[in-house]
Amino acid sequence: MNRVLIATLATVCLSNAALADEKLAGAKNCLGCHAVGTQVLGPSFKEVAKKYAGNKEAAATLATKIRAGGGGVWGAIPMPANPQVSEAEAKKLTRWILGLK
Repeated sequence: MNRVLIATLATVCLSNAALADEKLAGAKNCLGCHAVGTQVLGPSFKEVAKKYAGNKEAAATLATKIRAGGGGVWGAIPMPANPQVSEAEAKKLTRWILGLK
């Protein structure tokens, strides 16, 4: 198979995976307070990824914060609890966020 075709197919597959997680973030109302690359009410997802880069506890910590809420890490505005997000969805969102560059 042609290398260009393989590279193109790989890019499309990876792009669709990234969009699927951004769609999940939209469906779970994350995008009301966050955006991928710019600060809204809360930090951008890229800022979160940068802050937690190299932290071995980051995935578990962030998945818990998505569901239970939290505060004090990014300023005075707390993140509300999101009980509509399942544990599996929180883990999926966390993997996506931590993978952003």
